[in-house]
Amino acid sequence: MTGTDRDGSGGSGGPPGAGEPGGRPLLLGVRHHGPGSARAVRAALDAVRPGVVLIEGPPEADALIPLAADEDMRPPVALLAHAVDEPGRSAFWPLAEFSPEWVAVRWALEHDVPARFIDLPATHTLAWRAADDHADGQPDGRDPGDRPGIASTDVRGDPLAALAAAAGHDDPERWWEDVIEHRGPGEGDVLAPFTALEEAMTALRETDDGEEEDGKEGGEVGRERGAADVRDLVREAHMRLQVRAAQREFTQGVAVVCGAWHVPALRRWTTVAADRALVKGLPRTKVEMTWVPWTHRRLSRAGGYGAGIESPGWYGHLFAAVDRPVERWLTKVAGLLREEDRVVSPAHVIEATRLAEALAVIRGRPLPGLSETTEAVRAVMCDGSDVPLALVHDRLVVGDVLGEVPAGAPAVPLQRDLTRIQRRLRLKPEPAERELELDLRKETDAGRSRLLHRLRLLGVRWGEPAASRSTGTFRETWRLRWEPELSVRVAEAGVWGTTVLSAATARADADALTAQGLAEVTALAERCLLAELPDALSPVMRILADRAALDTDVGHLAQALPALVRSLRYGDVRGTDTGALAEVAAGLAERVFVGLPAACAALDADAAEEMRGHVDAVHTAVGLLGDAPAPGRGDLGLRWRAVLRTLSARDAVPGIVRGRAVRLLLDDGELAPDEAARLMGLVLSPGTPPADAAAWIEGFVGGGSGGGMLLLHDDRLLALVDAWLTGVPADAFTDVLPLLRRTFSAFEPGVRRSLGELVRRGPEARGSVTTAGSGIPGFATGLDTERADAVLPVVRLLLGGPESPAPEDNDLVGADT
Repeated sequence: MTGTDRDGSGGSGGPPGAGEPGGRPLLLGVRHHGPGSARAVRAALDAVRPGVVLIEGPPEADALIPLAADEDMRPPVALLAHAVDEPGRSAFWPLAEFSPEWVAVRWALEHDVPARFIDLPATHTLAWRAADDHADGQPDGRDPGDRPGIASTDVRGDPLAALAAAAGHDDPERWWEDVIEHRGPGEGDVLAPFTALEEAMTALRETDDGEEEDGKEGGEVGRERGAADVRDLVREAHMRLQVRAAQREFTQGVAVVCGAWHVPALRRWTTVAADRALVKGLPRTKVEMTWVPWTHRRLSRAGGYGAGIESPGWYGHLFAAVDRPVERWLTKVAGLLREEDRVVSPAHVIEATRLAEALAVIRGRPLPGLSETTEAVRAVMCDGSDVPLALVHDRLVVGDVLGEVPAGAPAVPLQRDLTRIQRRLRLKPEPAERELELDLRKETDAGRSRLLHRLRLLGVRWGEPAASRSTGTFRETWRLRWEPELSVRVAEAGVWGTTVLSAATARADADALTAQGLAEVTALAERCLLAELPDALSPVMRILADRAALDTDVGHLAQALPALVRSLRYGDVRGTDTGALAEVAAGLAERVFVGLPAACAALDADAAEEMRGHVDAVHTAVGLLGDAPAPGRGDLGLRWRAVLRTLSARDAVPGIVRGRAVRLLLDDGELAPDEAARLMGLVLSPGTPPADAAAWIEGFVGGGSGGGMLLLHDDRLLALVDAWLTGVPADAFTDVLPLLRRTFSAFEPGVRRSLGELVRRGPEARGSVTTAGSGIPGFATGLDTERADAVLPVVRLLLGGPESPAPEDNDLVGADT
């Protein structure tokens, strides 16, 4: 029910008596999601009062029509049909408040008139489309009338463009606004627009039929058009059969609301036998159908819905505004800009209204349209800037309105359980992206975290983890955004279970069996712990232990260890028993310790860089495991430091790994500064190849490890690097320069600037730690109270104390400092 059904408008009320007893059916051709068509449909139905309303849409949805009268039903919504045996094979029929089909449904319910859908049943549509989806590579879940490969300039693909071009307009949207959307209620004969547009569509179809033979011989596009033609012929045959059946059943007249392109086909005379022959023998599949929430953004082409409209928010405003639509729209824009702290006064609204009306007069338009109001907003309210204008387009022209469906709408059991949990946790789906900060020490936030992690396991990516402002493990940050397609993902996940917990558990078990590598299994174990799936964690851990015992690649083991250790931390926060996890982690660490020295030998530059990352990851993991002895395995921290000493002393180990090992030992206090300087001096001696020495420096100070600050505060190390660099032969300097540039470019700008200043001064000006008399490189023997006192006013200001402390307070604070 979108532009894929010829997203034009038109139809005909026919001659007098159309839609009345014994007369022809009242054919109301519409543009899907067109507010002008919606108003015209409502006026026509009020005038004719038919005995039944037939609407283009899947007949399986007839049972869902009464739900449209529920007070909890708020458009935009969509009819969702999916194959029972393959829920991912699905189709949507979106309806907004300003959709003519929705208006027809609501009119029928309000006037106690039967309403029925008459398009080809979804049971045939999804079965027929299955082969096409695989052939053209487009995803399931699109509108059932979409036709890939047909150019937008083709009459059949975009009849509005053809009509606009015939009227001398280059913009179909603007032409449609002038002809239909700006037509006020009660202007002339309510059936006149439908009569005129039926004539136009009839002429277009005759033109297209004349070109059809050429298209059939025109290669690939011709074949695609031929397939589209067949689908249309079948759909229109089915609709004609339904119209005939309704005429026999109801004596008070029949009204049909359908895409304007189909009106000439429904008016054309054909035999019942011919129509039945077209619909005979179609493929079938079992389908289920329900209402799902939709959004204005998904109605928009900009949001990826290729058969929608460009400005659903604007069209919704035109439909809802009872009068003065331009003034009301500009008032909305002003309110939005004021919320964003922009200076917009009532005078701006008045001036923007005058400018929009003047532009409409100059362009010969009956009323200002979206283009005129947009240009007026840019000139008057945005000072010519497109930045605030983009906000207006996103928030108002498109919008993030999310519909609602009543609780009684059919749904898979998993969807019902998800809805129940969302209500219990007060976590409402919203179309706009928002950030959610969770404190896992609170029961409600912990429940939200479990739900989001379980849904990610099921492929329902409602939320994505984001970097948290806190470094503690008891906090999580998520970015949430609900998309209508997630309803399909929930239906797909229903094959794993009837509740979120059981489905996530079953999915985790299956993923563990099909995981390709050890790192995938460890990542799955971490996700199971985050989602609190105890029934899934046990089998996952058994598979992890088996895989770890068989995997001899130290790189794989090193990749797997950090995820396990993180899981232990999460277990502490969530109160989960992680004894088995700790045992596997300790065993994994032990195997890394044994195999790492041999694995680091004879590596090329890329492999050495990758191994440096593994060493960092293992070091962090061992630190998180703590120094507590593992059962039967001794002190892991002590054993790891022994491995680092081995790596730092082996010449066969690449320089980048040796340098990193020395740095990690120095940071942990396991290596004295004098010893670190000695090792650096050995590496930077003339006997070491310059490339190896440069790699050692990168491992020691590079990788974002704060190495720049280390050189800044340790004159001895800086002097060693300076002396080595100035002594590199000219022929080798060009080889090591890219490596050094990469190393030092990772330092912060302030650190690089300070290092450059120290090097410029030279060793004499820098001084030495020996002349300073300090036992710690880069630091003096005592406290410089004069420099310390200089920061006290700022500290007191930050802490809210007096700005001019007494002298005794200065002495006290200085002593504490």
